Amino acid sequence: TTTTTTTTELSMVFDFFRKRSEEGFAQVQNLADAASRGKLGEGLLDAALYTKETNEAFAVGLAKSRNRLLYDLEAAFSGGGDVLEELEDALIRADLGLGTAEDVLREVRSLREDSTEIFSRDDLRSVLRGKLIEALEGPIANGGMTRNVKFAEEGEGCPTVLFVMGANGMGKTTTIGKLASRLRNEGGQKVLVAACDTFRAGAVEQLEMWADRAEVECYSPSEEKKTPAAVLYGSLDAAIAGGYDTLIVDTSGRLSNNDALTQELAKMKRVIQKRLSKSNDEDGKPLMNFDVPHETLLVIDAAQGRMALESARQWNDEIGLTGLVLTKLDGSARGGSVVAVSRELGLPVKLIGVGEGIEDLRDFNPEAFVDGLLGIGSAGGKGGPSKSKGGGADEGKILAARLQEMRKARDERARAKKKEPVGAGVGVDFQEMDAPGAAPAAGAGTRGPPRKRGGDDVSGDGRPGSGPGGGGGDERTAEEEEEEQVQKEEGEAVKCARGVSGFFAISMSVRRDGRIEWWYPFSNKMSETESWVSAQPE
Repeated sequence: TTTTTTTTELSMVFDFFRKRSEEGFAQVQNLADAASRGKLGEGLLDAALYTKETNEAFAVGLAKSRNRLLYDLEAAFSGGGDVLEELEDALIRADLGLGTAEDVLREVRSLREDSTEIFSRDDLRSVLRGKLIEALEGPIANGGMTRNVKFAEEGEGCPTVLFVMGANGMGKTTTIGKLASRLRNEGGQKVLVAACDTFRAGAVEQLEMWADRAEVECYSPSEEKKTPAAVLYGSLDAAIAGGYDTLIVDTSGRLSNNDALTQELAKMKRVIQKRLSKSNDEDGKPLMNFDVPHETLLVIDAAQGRMALESARQWNDEIGLTGLVLTKLDGSARGGSVVAVSRELGLPVKLIGVGEGIEDLRDFNPEAFVDGLLGIGSAGGKGGPSKSKGGGADEGKILAARLQEMRKARDERARAKKKEPVGAGVGVDFQEMDAPGAAPAAGAGTRGPPRKRGGDDVSGDGRPGSGPGGGGGDERTAEEEEEEQVQKEEGEAVKCARGVSGFFAISMSVRRDGRIEWWYPFSNKMSETESWVSAQPE
């Protein structure tokens, strides 16, 4: 009898790193069990060995990418040129992407601004580490996605369906075999794989071989069912009838610009949504169940770097993806591309292949990945004390604390700067006025808006008008023409002097009497309440 695992328990299946390293929860449980059996020493050894294995997977898999990036970073520091410019080039060469490189440089500049402290190499490493982790966590924090593989809920009445896509040669079929093995061994699941790649020669046989290695069942094409959609429909029937926990669907692997393939993939998703429908319409036809497939995963070869981005973007637009799987990390020097692809697509990386063995498919852990890429701690290949301020095991924590400290100091400088008077140190005495239309302060000497000529109307500076009773007719005196020219020049002065200073947009006007008027809003947003200020040169 096969013992299946509930969906609640399955939430831990793809928590490979967290359940053993996050706050040491699992290690504590294992140690408690070992101590109760009088085998505390064995428990300590087992916990240490498991943590070491998980970190070594990234240390070895990212060796080529790490060596290349660290070499370029060292050249940036010792090259004698513009360090920030060299840093940007190094990050782009590491396939981290232009957007990520700009984020890093922007953070470095903001942390250095107005700081009296020397910005060290470890400070830069702390910024690199923090910004790369934030880029990988972006889809989770901002997009409301999850890094764990999603499974069917209890009472859903259908098996979990994992729809796996990818171009030929990306490692898609291999990933399916490794994933099936993990589900069976770690989750105790009954797994069925569907060989729906009916286009590529040998694809069915390859998946059947991996199914044998993983010790799971494979649903293959037959004389009656040869097309991808027909094979998929048959596998759904078999999964439901056989009481399988999870169905993993292999798909045809052509390029994203192949319209026929894209249409076939879209059709296959509709087959799943109709076959697993939860209700019917008025005519008794099944309504689409948009909760399935539970995952649509795209497999990307790390060696492809950012070249895989365009295909991923097109498939995401036309098919809809829920996560990424990075493969062949152990043989690539382009591991940094995962940051660019995840950041630009807004999709989380859920699984990562770090070797050729059937057990070498790991849950993706951003911190361990970034540490492995930057050579930090045990995940970065350091077995002993690091060159940083602490040992290898604590190096990541030390760098994270340093980044937090620098950000706190930056925020404190910004608050102090914001409290300074706007005209401090300029030699100008500011007077605040309530609103643009308010009367000027006493002695300000500024003119109000000119009023219409005629009758008893007077212009803004109090001169008689030229209408009836004013004695001027439509003719203007030389003084009036001069006044009009001055107003025009002042308007041009305002346009020319308008600019940006700190957080305030400023306009300046120089009056005939030597007075200077400044205008700015006391906020970042122009639409908020504005204040007017005038000033008299000392």
